[in-house]
Amino acid sequence: MIIETFVLTPFQQNTRVVACEKTRAAICIDPGEASPEIVDFLRSNNYKLQAIALTHAHLDHIGGVSALHADFPEADILLHEDDEQLYYNLPEQPIFMGIPRSQLKALGLEYEKPPQLTRNWNDGETYTVGHLNFEISHCPGHSPGHVIFIEKSERKIFAGDCLFAGSIGRTDLPGGSYEQLITSINRRILPLGDDFTVYTGHGSDTTIGIEKASNPFLTGAYQL
Repeated sequence: MIIETFVLTPFQQNTRVVACEKTRAAICIDPGEASPEIVDFLRSNNYKLQAIALTHAHLDHIGGVSALHADFPEADILLHEDDEQLYYNLPEQPIFMGIPRSQLKALGLEYEKPPQLTRNWNDGETYTVGHLNFEISHCPGHSPGHVIFIEKSERKIFAGDCLFAGSIGRTDLPGGSYEQLITSINRRILPLGDDFTVYTGHGSDTTIGIEKASNPFLTGAYQL
């Protein structure tokens, strides 16, 4: 498995290209904004972009979908159905977050309506990229339709904004739920195994074992 990380947007979001070494098939997970570096990386390495794979539809994770799809129109766009409303309302998301419309251009937060989704993720499906097999697991709480991608043979999770190194995703945005997110983490992530590497949507990578032992939201040190 080849993993290349691009830190994008004012929110320092981790966009990732994940590719199969043998077949050169690739996906781009959560393109946060238009990035010539991602396009150059895919083309210079002769990767075939199979899909734009979205963990959820917050603006810092989908802001670059339109631009990437313009360069690779054959790539599918996949998202869970419970985040479709967020996705298609991308131009209005900054307003929902309290950012004045007059400041959007200066902040780089002016968006066009994103392209049509190809289809929705199904909870429990296996999505194949060359010789890589990703289990799609619905983990609501940060957003209603948040999913994670699990590659069990590689012992890796692409967790979006569910779980961070020492923290968890925020739950104060529309559709968020602290109780739901903690349940998702406890039921869908922690049982996978302490040795799984967690590739997070923001910040550094971590492991399930480290988070079980030290994350205050999981050890009980933090109480809502």
